[in-house]
Amino acid sequence: MLKVKVENMQSPNGNDVPNQFIIQAKEGLYFQSYNTVIAFKPLSGKIVLDENRWDYSKTTGKYRNIFLRETKQETERKIKDGVYLLADLN
Repeated sequence: MLKVKVENMQSPNGNDVPNQFIIQAKEGLYFQSYNTVIAFKPLSGKIVLDENRWDYSKTTGKYRNIFLRETKQETERKIKDGVYLLADLN
């Protein structure tokens, strides 16, 4: 049986954030903003960001940074250096 757990992301104050989700699946963690998957952290392998939506809006970026535990500049550098992959996640 496939087990998937969906939780709202938490604000820095510990409150649930509407429309920002962490999805735990057997293959890893997903970050979803509204109805769009933004990033995937596999249990093994490289982090994958959605090629068209990883930097969609200021709010998405704020919670993407929390999910990845880094700044946008660090994310951009990791994309450029091939540490992160870009793909169509939607």
